[in-house]
Amino acid sequence: MKLCCPDSSFDYFDGLSLVGFIFVFWDQLVPSKAIRNERSEPFPRSFAFLALASTLASASDPSSLMDFCVALNGPKNYCNGKFCKDPKLATADDFFFSGLDKAGNTSNAVGSKVTPVNADQIPGLNTLGISLVRIDYAPYGGLNPPHSHPRGTEILVVLKGELYVGFVTSNPDNLFFTKVLKTGDVFVFPVGLIHFQLNIGKTDAIAFAGLSSQNPGVITIANAVFGSNPPINPDVLTKAFELEKKVVEYLQTQF
Repeated sequence: MKLCCPDSSFDYFDGLSLVGFIFVFWDQLVPSKAIRNERSEPFPRSFAFLALASTLASASDPSSLMDFCVALNGPKNYCNGKFCKDPKLATADDFFFSGLDKAGNTSNAVGSKVTPVNADQIPGLNTLGISLVRIDYAPYGGLNPPHSHPRGTEILVVLKGELYVGFVTSNPDNLFFTKVLKTGDVFVFPVGLIHFQLNIGKTDAIAFAGLSSQNPGVITIANAVFGSNPPINPDVLTKAFELEKKVVEYLQTQF
């Protein structure tokens, strides 16, 4: 068993050295004619340090230091998500998955089924920064409900059917981008933004989606808001959604 940590050192220390340089040489970088004094100087210097330090965060999975890191599901999570199998013990099956030819069961409340292919299904995906899903939709009305992926961008291709898709941008604009997709069409959902797909055809629909993370995460909006554990105080949701309290309490019983 080996440990495989992501190669985040380059980005981190590059950013840290930049922060340190600006912090140390603040006096030389700030024009001498700038209006400042000894009492007010520490604030902008500290503010600049924090602002620059915030750029060290990365929105994508860091790269691996090895050719691959076949995940071992037995031990606890560590570092980039999984412990690594000894590369000498890896086999072709560690990079293989079979079953995406099979339709998912859409007999549920939303009429859709997501079949994931990530590091849990293909151990060899660990640290490679990608994953895949198959989505099946019931005839007219099959919905992959509004949700977001906090750690991954999604690119979706329609294999069969006709889908009404869209995503909403962040505050304050909340712009809505939407499109009707047919077989062979492709659409991108940016990382972290709320999006959905609805089957508007008379037959079942199928789509495949690639995601830019081995574990992009998923937050289904209705489930998170009305089905949290423990429940959110109804007074919060009543005011946030401008609904009667009894409506909120009813919705909380549905998730």
